[in-house]
Amino acid sequence: MHKMLVVMAALLMLGGSATTAAEAAQGTPQDYPEFPYPATNYQEDNRGQFHFSSRGGWLNDTNAPLFHNGVYHVYYQHNPHGLQWDTMHWGHATSTDLVHWKQQPIALEPGVHPGDLWSGGGVVDTRNASGLGAGTIVVYSGTNGVTAFYSTDGGYTFRTYDNGRKLVTPAGTSRDPKVFWDPATQRWGMVVWSDNGGNGVDFYTSTNLLSWTFASRYRAGWLFECPDMVRMPLDGDTGRQRWVLSDGSGEHVVGAFDGTTFSTDRPQPQRINHGEGGAGGHWYAGLTFANMPDNRVVSMAWQGRNAGTVWTGNLSFPVEMRLQTVDGTPRIVSTPVAEIARLRTGTQTWNARTLDARSAAALLQGVRADTYEVEAEFSPADAKRFGFRLGLGPDGWTDREVVYDPATRTLDGVPMAPIGDRVTIRLLVDRGQLEIFGNNGRVYKSLNVNFDSLPGDDTLALFTDGRVRLERLAVHQLGAIWGGESTLKDNLGGKWYADSGAWSDVSGGKLGKSNGDAFYLNTRSGTDFTYEADVRLESGVAAALTFRADREADRHYTANIDAHAKVVKLWRPGRDIATYPLDVVLGRTYHLKVVTAGARIQVYLDGGATPVIDAADDTIPGGQFGLNVFNGTGIFQNVEVKP
Repeated sequence: MHKMLVVMAALLMLGGSATTAAEAAQGTPQDYPEFPYPATNYQEDNRGQFHFSSRGGWLNDTNAPLFHNGVYHVYYQHNPHGLQWDTMHWGHATSTDLVHWKQQPIALEPGVHPGDLWSGGGVVDTRNASGLGAGTIVVYSGTNGVTAFYSTDGGYTFRTYDNGRKLVTPAGTSRDPKVFWDPATQRWGMVVWSDNGGNGVDFYTSTNLLSWTFASRYRAGWLFECPDMVRMPLDGDTGRQRWVLSDGSGEHVVGAFDGTTFSTDRPQPQRINHGEGGAGGHWYAGLTFANMPDNRVVSMAWQGRNAGTVWTGNLSFPVEMRLQTVDGTPRIVSTPVAEIARLRTGTQTWNARTLDARSAAALLQGVRADTYEVEAEFSPADAKRFGFRLGLGPDGWTDREVVYDPATRTLDGVPMAPIGDRVTIRLLVDRGQLEIFGNNGRVYKSLNVNFDSLPGDDTLALFTDGRVRLERLAVHQLGAIWGGESTLKDNLGGKWYADSGAWSDVSGGKLGKSNGDAFYLNTRSGTDFTYEADVRLESGVAAALTFRADREADRHYTANIDAHAKVVKLWRPGRDIATYPLDVVLGRTYHLKVVTAGARIQVYLDGGATPVIDAADDTIPGGQFGLNVFNGTGIFQNVEVKP
């Protein structure tokens, strides 16, 4: 089924309806990159606190997760102008630690980039194989033919390669290209889903990421949409490499790839994740990160059953995948990335003990947890069933149970035999998400669960039917992942706050608007320094850099561009210190730089070698950095302080 129809069907099951094409929005090159998001504190009902969701709009398939120059990038299928599937864009978020995420402007946008901007993968061209420049990020998208887009600014904005020419066009209906590196042949590979002769994928090879040669086709009835192809060591042995080919639902086979053809002697697929798959399900379209610095295989997927007032859909928590031999068969095991420890704000632990129904129920009384992680290990003893009740209400009702059944040897309905006589259960519980891991990742199940449904639903309880031996238990409180939502690029490191005026995020940076003086201040202070930024006065009188300010900006120095007086001006409350004539053009970006040394203050304009203002004033020896607008609207970007 056409992907849009699949998603629409899922929406109808959820009680939603598809928007019409007229309700969607296509951008223009003048507006790119677009940042069409309302302000949010991410505290809306049902909004996950450590599962990424878009600041606003509809989210589905993960696209082109990759690492570049210290930053993790996740792109995703996105309608930023509505809460349902329509007119796909590529949304974008970044992280420096894999767990705290920051919303970025739109990466690929209809009206700016040609074709159907549907799911795809991306790579970092570290060796300049493409000739587009070392470190260029190349991503691939398009239906019924693959188009390339490339970024030379670290993955924030993209240009279309060769006017959108199709690099390959598989027979039949096709979509969802994923590109991977094959170290054995020193070539790039591309895998693309198509329905030519039935479900399957076409493989292509390339030495330059731009010219591709058909290599082979792998057919399988189960293999539908969003393929991934990743090389993994078996049991951690780098001398025993295997290739894993998977589809959108996480079904996969393990085999070999000779640079042209994929083959496997175990054609019956296994599951990566045991949550309900399919578009709009609990786990779909997982992709692995490219160019990982530590050779880990890390994946994120779309969870489609979470929605709120301003967003629809979230991504699963990133997991590390490993290939292990289990009962003689290579199997993928998945565990939360180790960086989850950075989210832990508090931990309670319990030592080994034997529990019956009463003592199990009493063990966690008084524990209050809203967003948290559970790590537990059990010996089943004679228990008929045991596990955790999550979101327990005062009347005994619970939002969700996670049960281990020793008789059927299943965890939450998924087969899981004990290892020795031990069973481990690990849970990630968020406001709209539950992720279950069993026996160190042999079971991995993702779910969307509404944990905001009951008063008092911030409780959890351990239960058992019969006796169970608890070997260890820890409950970790988890903080929020949001790594700051400003589009302002700066190196100050302090906290920004609005002292006055209206300050908001736009694709060009931080926008300030006021009918009088308005200040946006940073908690970082300085005495002698170089302070600079790009300043654009959109309308009104003046936009400026403020420095050596007190916390309310009652005392400060400010260097501005003043369209009314047609000057660059250095001033402080009560005195205009110096001016330089300038016919300020509205909408033009100026670069202001201030250098201070004691009483001496120099102001430079647009990278000039000579200051346009060189003055002395010893009234204010030091203070905070900030931005300023006066009777108008200004946009600020690339704010930097140097000693």
